[in-house]
Amino acid sequence: MSLDLDFAFTIVVALFLLYVVAQAIWIFREYERGVVFTLGRYTKTIGPGLKFVIPIIQKVVRVDLRVKVEDVPTQDVISRDNVSVKVNAVIYYRVIDPARAIISVEDFMVATSQLAQTTLRSVLGKHELDEMLAEREKLNADIQSILDQQTDPWGIKVANVEIKHVDIDESMVRAIAKQAEAERFRRAKIIYAQGEEQAANNLVEAGRKLAEQPNAMLLRYFAALHDVAGNRTSTIVFPIPMDLLSGLKS
Repeated sequence: MSLDLDFAFTIVVALFLLYVVAQAIWIFREYERGVVFTLGRYTKTIGPGLKFVIPIIQKVVRVDLRVKVEDVPTQDVISRDNVSVKVNAVIYYRVIDPARAIISVEDFMVATSQLAQTTLRSVLGKHELDEMLAEREKLNADIQSILDQQTDPWGIKVANVEIKHVDIDESMVRAIAKQAEAERFRRAKIIYAQGEEQAANNLVEAGRKLAEQPNAMLLRYFAALHDVAGNRTSTIVFPIPMDLLSGLKS
């Protein structure tokens, strides 16, 4: 009976030692780090490779240093010109200080996602709809800069922010189309008016030069008669101003 008890005790001790050894050995990949707490206090950051810790006394939290891609859910944004739009985005960030990422915030992934949503609404709400559509790169840079500053105390580096979609209500799409059409019509009228002005200036300049040369005026008059007559078979009678003929007498 005593042998059975001794054998059972030996088995228990062996299992306990195996558990202790398993808890003491940690293997970290190249992109991983371990934040070590000794009796509840932060002591060091370890990794990569094979590392040993003191079981029970020391606890380790594994942190991934690779770039994380986070989809920002669609947000309802009211622009500065009171247009309601739906905007979604994607952010790219990574942990640069594992200790701060674990100690400073409870869940840095959730915190970064929530901060991105509020920042997206705040930044876009300061701009008009035209700016959202035409200056997307600038808005991306503004959001990225604000997020990077606010997540720096957490040991997080926001590398990039990209606005994916800006969805507008169908009624607003029609209104924008009408506005674009009116803008094209306005530009067409301006171009036409500028062309008329240039043509008038050219006519004035041509008239001034012809007035300086009476013979040239007469030749221009005959050329105009030729253009009007063309290949017509009928006879066309044109009066000839006497002041033009007087140029020939001279």
